[in-house]
Amino acid sequence: MATTALQETDQPTGSINLTWPERYISIAAGIKLSFSGFKNLFKKPLGSIIKLGAGGYLLNRGITGHCELYSQIGKHSTGPVNINIRSRFTVNKARMEVYNFWRKLDNLPLFMNHLQSVEMIDEERSHWVLKLPTGVANVSWDAEIVHDVPGETIGWSSLPGSIIDNAGKVRFRDSFHDHGTLVDIVISYQPPAGGFGAGLAHILNPLFKKMLVEDVQNFKQYMDLADMGEVVIIV
Repeated sequence: MATTALQETDQPTGSINLTWPERYISIAAGIKLSFSGFKNLFKKPLGSIIKLGAGGYLLNRGITGHCELYSQIGKHSTGPVNINIRSRFTVNKARMEVYNFWRKLDNLPLFMNHLQSVEMIDEERSHWVLKLPTGVANVSWDAEIVHDVPGETIGWSSLPGSIIDNAGKVRFRDSFHDHGTLVDIVISYQPPAGGFGAGLAHILNPLFKKMLVEDVQNFKQYMDLADMGEVVIIV
């Protein structure tokens, strides 16, 4: 029986969610706007009042380190927003067979419906293309195998500079009484840094959770149904 756990970082409302560079910029812009507003208060009262209000907001934003707009889109801290998918289940196949199937990473789109393709560049590196909802552009990145123990463990991670920082690890063990293989999967990702990334995570987190949970369940179904040399497509 498969078990799946979801974990997402949560931070208290009102906490610091601006990095120091963002705070410095806010303070500098706030001072500049406030000075301009005071300078032209009698010449252009309406525009000056707007500048004073905006300058005060930016100063408060920089001094406190808290941006309410960021909070509204899901960014409650300066740290990364993480999604971790953990699953454990047993498949009715020998351990080496299961390992060999997963080690050939371009097999993953056969059961991971959120992946459009995984292209092997060489023995360690691969190019991944992620399918997003209709009307949204696909996202791609390069990854490499960072840990590989034949028949036991496969670990991979996106290369530096990827638009979505992600990693995964799969462990293979003989199940009790040598019937099948016990598979432990951990898949995690971080969206791009900053407010845009937090907003992206806020929108996509439920989607990613749903897709990844369905995909790890598809893997169990795929391996239970597949025979050696036979291709089974999960849709």
